[in-house]
Amino acid sequence: MTFQESVKVCFAKYADFSGRASRSEYWWFVLFIFLVSAAASVISPKLSALFTLATLLPSIAAATRRLHDTNRTGWWQLLVLVPLVGFIVLLFLLAQEGQAGTET
Repeated sequence: MTFQESVKVCFAKYADFSGRASRSEYWWFVLFIFLVSAAASVISPKLSALFTLATLLPSIAAATRRLHDTNRTGWWQLLVLVPLVGFIVLLFLLAQEGQAGTET
Protein backbone atom coordinates (compact mmCIF):
# COMPACT_ATOMS: atom_id res chain seq x y z
CA MET A 1 0.00 0.00 0.00
CA THR A 2 1.35 3.42 -0.90
CA PHE A 3 1.67 6.46 1.33
CA GLN A 4 -1.31 8.26 -0.23
CA GLU A 5 -3.52 5.17 -0.25
CA SER A 6 -2.90 4.49 3.42
CA VAL A 7 -3.70 8.08 4.43
CA LYS A 8 -6.91 7.99 2.37
CA VAL A 9 -7.97 4.63 3.81
CA CYS A 10 -7.26 5.64 7.40
CA PHE A 11 -9.23 8.86 7.07
CA ALA A 12 -12.03 7.05 5.23
CA LYS A 13 -12.20 4.66 8.19
CA TYR A 14 -12.00 7.59 10.64
CA ALA A 15 -13.77 5.78 13.50
CA ASP A 16 -13.93 2.22 12.16
CA PHE A 17 -12.53 -0.13 14.78
CA SER A 18 -13.36 -3.32 12.89
CA GLY A 19 -11.36 -5.05 10.21
CA ARG A 20 -7.63 -5.24 9.68
CA ALA A 21 -4.84 -2.85 8.70
CA SER A 22 -1.65 -4.03 7.07
CA ARG A 23 1.72 -3.01 8.43
CA SER A 24 2.31 -0.66 5.53
CA GLU A 25 -1.09 0.99 5.93
CA TYR A 26 -0.55 1.62 9.62
CA TRP A 27 3.06 2.80 9.51
CA TRP A 28 2.52 5.10 6.49
CA PHE A 29 -0.33 6.70 8.42
CA VAL A 30 1.87 7.10 11.51
CA LEU A 31 4.56 8.72 9.35
CA PHE A 32 1.97 11.11 7.87
CA ILE A 33 0.75 12.14 11.32
CA PHE A 34 4.31 12.64 12.55
CA LEU A 35 5.37 14.75 9.56
CA VAL A 36 2.27 16.96 9.54
CA SER A 37 2.43 17.43 13.30
CA ALA A 38 6.10 18.40 13.10
CA ALA A 39 5.40 20.86 10.28
CA ALA A 40 2.43 22.30 12.16
CA SER A 41 4.51 22.75 15.31
CA VAL A 42 6.97 24.88 13.34
CA ILE A 43 4.08 27.13 12.33
CA SER A 44 2.29 27.16 15.68
CA PRO A 45 2.21 24.89 18.72
CA LYS A 46 -1.55 25.42 18.91
CA LEU A 47 -1.95 24.24 15.31
CA SER A 48 0.06 21.12 16.10
CA ALA A 49 -2.07 20.43 19.17
CA LEU A 50 -5.24 20.91 17.12
CA PHE A 51 -3.99 18.52 14.42
CA THR A 52 -2.99 15.94 17.03
CA LEU A 53 -6.42 16.17 18.64
CA ALA A 54 -8.15 15.87 15.25
CA THR A 55 -6.18 12.73 14.36
CA LEU A 56 -6.40 11.04 17.75
CA LEU A 57 -9.49 8.97 16.93
CA PRO A 58 -8.27 7.75 13.51
CA SER A 59 -4.90 6.91 15.08
CA ILE A 60 -6.53 4.76 17.73
CA ALA A 61 -8.80 3.15 15.12
CA ALA A 62 -5.86 2.37 12.81
CA ALA A 63 -3.88 0.87 15.69
CA THR A 64 -6.90 -1.24 16.65
CA ARG A 65 -7.20 -2.55 13.09
CA ARG A 66 -3.43 -3.19 13.06
CA LEU A 67 -3.69 -5.23 16.26
CA HIS A 68 -6.62 -7.15 14.75
CA ASP A 69 -4.29 -8.10 11.89
CA THR A 70 -1.98 -9.71 14.45
CA ASN A 71 -4.98 -11.54 16.00
CA ARG A 72 -5.07 -9.31 19.08
CA THR A 73 -7.79 -7.10 20.43
CA GLY A 74 -7.53 -3.32 20.30
CA TRP A 75 -7.53 -3.21 24.07
CA TRP A 76 -3.81 -4.06 23.93
CA GLN A 77 -3.29 -0.34 23.29
CA LEU A 78 -3.82 0.19 26.99
CA LEU A 79 -0.29 -1.20 27.47
CA VAL A 80 0.90 2.33 26.83
CA LEU A 81 -0.35 3.14 30.34
CA VAL A 82 2.25 0.81 31.87
CA PRO A 83 5.27 2.96 32.77
CA LEU A 84 8.50 2.45 30.82
CA VAL A 85 7.88 -0.88 29.09
CA GLY A 86 4.26 -0.53 27.97
CA PHE A 87 5.04 1.69 24.99
CA ILE A 88 7.90 -0.55 23.87
CA VAL A 89 5.77 -3.70 24.07
CA LEU A 90 2.96 -1.99 22.14
CA LEU A 91 5.42 -0.93 19.41
CA PHE A 92 6.61 -4.52 19.18
CA LEU A 93 3.03 -5.78 18.80
CA LEU A 94 2.20 -3.18 16.15
CA ALA A 95 5.33 -4.01 14.17
CA GLN A 96 4.68 -7.74 13.98
CA GLU A 97 3.69 -9.38 10.72
CA GLY A 98 -0.01 -9.99 10.27
CA GLN A 99 -1.29 -13.48 10.93
CA ALA A 100 -2.82 -13.72 7.49
CA GLY A 101 0.63 -13.06 6.04
CA THR A 102 -0.80 -10.73 3.41
CA GLU A 103 1.51 -7.75 3.39
CA THR A 104 0.55 -5.23 0.73
